Amino acid sequence: MGEREEQRGGGAPSGPGPMAGPAAPTAAKKVVRKWEKLPGRNTFCCDGRIMMARQKGIFYLTLFLILGTCALFFAFECRYLAVQLSPAIPVFAAVLFLFAMATLLRTSFSDPGVIPRALPDEAAFIEMEIEATNGTVPQGQRPPPRIKNFQINNQIVKLKYCYTCKIFRPPRASHCSICDNCVERFDHHCPWVGNCVGKRNYRYFYLFILSLSLLTIYIFTFDIVYVALKSLKIGFLNTLKETPGTYPSHSVLICFFTLWSVVGLTGFHTFLVALNQTTNEDIKGSWTGKNRVQNPYSHGNMVKNCCEVLCGPLPPSVLDRRGILHQEENAAQEETCSRGPSAQGPTAAQGPGGQAEESSTQQDGSLPHPSAVSDPFCTG
Repeated sequence: MGEREEQRGGGAPSGPGPMAGPAAPTAAKKVVRKWEKLPGRNTFCCDGRIMMARQKGIFYLTLFLILGTCALFFAFECRYLAVQLSPAIPVFAAVLFLFAMATLLRTSFSDPGVIPRALPDEAAFIEMEIEATNGTVPQGQRPPPRIKNFQINNQIVKLKYCYTCKIFRPPRASHCSICDNCVERFDHHCPWVGNCVGKRNYRYFYLFILSLSLLTIYIFTFDIVYVALKSLKIGFLNTLKETPGTYPSHSVLICFFTLWSVVGLTGFHTFLVALNQTTNEDIKGSWTGKNRVQNPYSHGNMVKNCCEVLCGPLPPSVLDRRGILHQEENAAQEETCSRGPSAQGPTAAQGPGGQAEESSTQQDGSLPHPSAVSDPFCTG
C-alpha cells in the first residue's frame, strides 16, 4: 500500500504514522489553445473568441464619436421632439443606434477570413513542387515568378505565392501587412473598425456604414428641426445658449463633418457590391486595366451580385482559434513562427534572389500588388 500511495502522490514519501505529511498534488498540464500560438499581429480576448488587430486606437475613437453624439442627442433633443412631434423619433433613433453598434462590434471582433500559414512539412512540400516545376535556376539569375493559373468562368486567374505564409493564395486573397496575415477575399484594412475587412465580415462592415449613414442623417436632420422649433419660441441665440446639446461645437458639427465621409464611403461600397468587386481589386485596377479583363466573379446583374455578397452563405472560420493545441502541433507552430520572415517588416517579404513577392504582377503589364490596401475613405 505504501508504494501505491507514493506513486499516486507524485513520489512524496508516506509513512504509517499520523504525523506523515500530505501527498504532493500532481502538476496539471496547462491547456494551450491554438489562438495563443497563432502567428501574425492580432489581439485575442475572451479566450480567443474576440479577434482584432493590434492597432485599436482609432477604433476607440470611432466608439467615442458614435456614443458621444448619440448621448447628446438622446439627452437633449429626443425628449423635446417626442413631446412636440412624435414619440417614434427616439424609438427609431434607438433602433438605428443599436443596429450600428451591433454591426460595428461584429465587424471588429470577428475573424475576417484569415488563411492559416503552411506548417513546415507543408511548406517544404510546396517548395519541392515549385523546384520540380521551375527547374534549377542558374546562379545570378532571377527565378521565375511563383504563380499558378486557375480557371474561373472560362477566365484564367493567377494564384500568387505568399513568401510569408508559404502558401499559394486563393483567388481574391491578399496579405495584409498590418495584421501580417493572408485574408480570403481581402477588401481592405480599416483602422476605424480595428480589423481587416474580408470574406467573413464584409457584409457586417457594409451594414455598419449603411446604418451609420442613416443614423448620422437622422440625428443631423432632427438637430436642425429641434433648433428651428426652439428658435420660433425663444430665438436662435437663446436656443444655443440654453441647449448645449445642439451647440454647433457638439452634435451638429460632428454630424455635419462626418456626414459627407460616411455617406461617400457607403456610396463607394454600394458601387463595389453591385459589381461584386473589392476595394483591393478596384485600387489595383484588376478588371479595368489595360487588358480590359472582365470580372469573372460578377454575375452581370446587380441584384445577383448584391445577393451573393450580402446574403450568401457565410463560411466558418478555418483557424479553429479555441481548439486545443497538442504537443506536436505546438512544436510545428513554434517552428513556423521562428522561421517566418514576418519579423523583417511588412514589406520585406521576398523570394529567392531578392525577388519581391509581387514582382510577378509587373511582368504581365498590371499594377504591382500591394501587401495591404486601405480603403481611400478608411485611412488613418
